[in-house]
Amino acid sequence: MYIGQAAKLSGATIKSIRHYEEIGLLPPPQREGKYRVYRQESVDVLRFIKCAQQLGFKLKELQDILQGYNGLDFPWDLAQHEIARKKNELLTQIDAMQQLYEGLADFEQNLNGAKEECHLAQNSDQTKKNHPELQS
Repeated sequence: MYIGQAAKLSGATIKSIRHYEEIGLLPPPQREGKYRVYRQESVDVLRFIKCAQQLGFKLKELQDILQGYNGLDFPWDLAQHEIARKKNELLTQIDAMQQLYEGLADFEQNLNGAKEECHLAQNSDQTKKNHPELQS
């Protein structure tokens, strides 16, 4: 199949396919004259790339998986290893975000508590009542 058909079947653009070939994600296709000819294996790899990108993989990470791939034996073991690494990376990010969220919640609670205890906040409210132009 030609590049247009490979693009259609994989959901990738023609420009992306050419780029993936340039950076080594996709093995060079066979040629019929000046036309690139792709096999079903190339379409499968293009689908893998698209799916992996949607799940957060960067092209550089995919290069690590697909380096040396010649279009025959897909490097499933390497892919599994990188997926496990990516999952651990996400768990670390989730943990960091959870800690950040908890810190913000504590900060908010402390601000609310300080506002209730602080007579300056009450004075500020009274000032706003007396001077409506100061209200934000």
